[in-house]
Amino acid sequence: MKINWFKYAAPMNFYSLAGKMIPFFWVAAVVFLAIGLYWGFVKTPDSLDNGMKEYYRIIYVHLGSVWMAMWLYIVMVAWALIGLIFNTRLSYMMASATSITGTFMTVIALISGAIWGKTSWGTWWDWDPKLTTFLILLFIYIGYIALQSAIEDTRRSDKASALLALVGLALVPVIYSAVNCPDPTQCSSLHQESSLKKIESNILIGIFLTTLGFWMYSFATIFMRVRNIILERERKTSWVSKLKETN
Repeated sequence: MKINWFKYAAPMNFYSLAGKMIPFFWVAAVVFLAIGLYWGFVKTPDSLDNGMKEYYRIIYVHLGSVWMAMWLYIVMVAWALIGLIFNTRLSYMMASATSITGTFMTVIALISGAIWGKTSWGTWWDWDPKLTTFLILLFIYIGYIALQSAIEDTRRSDKASALLALVGLALVPVIYSAVNCPDPTQCSSLHQESSLKKIESNILIGIFLTTLGFWMYSFATIFMRVRNIILERERKTSWVSKLKETN
């Protein structure tokens, strides 16, 4: 039996689908995060051969949040671009919902990075290229959210914030290149080169599990927020009125 996935482009249909999926994503998020953090804090060694001590454990939270912050920005831009091209209401709603979770992940990445920096480099903050570009990413997220709130007309705010998101997309490869610079003399960075090959396998297991947990958490929170956005924007429709009556 074929499923007509295009029908879920309608906010009414997607509202119902998202509601059914949220519990599964929450359960998956709790399971993956619990196992990943347990693996990271209990199953990995107290210190590593390369001199890293207990503070390296922040990497289980830091790396996953960094990846998700950048990934969610790309997802947000993708939804915004779909909205601009096809003028689909749900796409803009998904972009708006994604921006909140992306902002949260960026904040976690910056805070966990500051904790790492204090213990590893002796300072909470340094104008390191990746730290600086990641802070700019946070400002773009906040700017996107602020722009949507500043314009009362949702159609205008969706298009204006989508254009801002597209401009900010250029920052994502800059963040990556700030760490993976081919010529270290040209872009000094306190961060080590981002290479998973240099990380021990037992540590990688914990990192990937916590990252999966963050991924499932992102799905759950985005779907929860988009349902609220749908109810707000569709409040004058008959199906929302009926939904309120049944509840």
